[in-house]
Amino acid sequence: MNDAKALIAMSGGVDSSVAAYLTLQAGYPCMGVTMRLYDSGENESACCSLEQVEDARSVAHRLGMPFYVFNFTGDFHEKVIEKFIRSYECGSTPNPCIDCNRYLKFEQLLQRAVTLGCEYIVTGHYAQIAQDPDSGRFLLKKAADQAKDQTYFLYTLNQHQLSHTLFPLGALNKQQVRKIAQEQGFLNARKRDSQDICFVPDGDYLSFMERYTGKQYPSGAFLDLQGNVVGMHQGTAGYTLGQRKGLGLAMGYPVYVCAKDMAKNTVTVGPNEALFHKNLLANDWNWISFESLTEPIRVMAKARSRMTEQPATVYPEANGFARVEFDEPQRAITPGQAVVLYNGDIVVGGGTITEVL
Repeated sequence: MNDAKALIAMSGGVDSSVAAYLTLQAGYPCMGVTMRLYDSGENESACCSLEQVEDARSVAHRLGMPFYVFNFTGDFHEKVIEKFIRSYECGSTPNPCIDCNRYLKFEQLLQRAVTLGCEYIVTGHYAQIAQDPDSGRFLLKKAADQAKDQTYFLYTLNQHQLSHTLFPLGALNKQQVRKIAQEQGFLNARKRDSQDICFVPDGDYLSFMERYTGKQYPSGAFLDLQGNVVGMHQGTAGYTLGQRKGLGLAMGYPVYVCAKDMAKNTVTVGPNEALFHKNLLANDWNWISFESLTEPIRVMAKARSRMTEQPATVYPEANGFARVEFDEPQRAITPGQAVVLYNGDIVVGGGTITEVL
């Protein structure tokens, strides 16, 4: 038996359920917790729904663990939803899953765990943590299952958080996880993975923002690259760079969102080739493998979660900024998204894209 207690973040899905089982098998005294973040209404398959809470409770009961539900809805609205809306209103495209991890799972939940006398929090993320024998720094590393790796969404973890976090699924693939769940008789063993943003399950960000804020985002002009009006959009805040679907334009060739001017309420569209750039500027960096960036370094970088890592050089800039220069132009680099840097399977660090140069 391990004396260090562990608090398991249980979403009701198969991954966190198996993470709970493996932590118990490793000898940690455990308690299960579901974080109540958002009122899912009638969408029972959504995160935080009553169905998901009861699925988590069922697994915790089967494992003989105490189980609790923590209400973090106020923090979630402030730190995630309101930031999400502000970002879109400023012309950026946010990543609320990163913010949820940053401010809720690995900040608020860790604080609550410490209050309850727990040494670790445990999640079902596919990632690994190791300690550098030379520097002593805790490292965030890719999961063994590259197809499920979630380190892009975890780059904000600091040294304190990494030292108090366990990722039991890091060495497993999804098939192994489902097999364990089936062997243990978990009712969620075959439950499909959630792909939606929990508070916008239908993907209609603009409608959600209008309902939430009570605002009406005005329509405006679609422009081509020469500045000619080619149609009318439904609200600048509802579009993101690289978007093709939902534009409603018939120009004789495929067009994509290439730029937005929030002050003029215009959306510029153009051909796919207009979306490629080599340089970006980012701030709000979190460095993991070292304390701070003091000189240019070579990395592999990704500027979107589904992007394949590409070779690049990162340069320190003034006021905490850094510039990332890709060897080759990359498509639809988008302010508001994260750029995450890798050295092999180690996460060097990451930041928030502020500008495409």
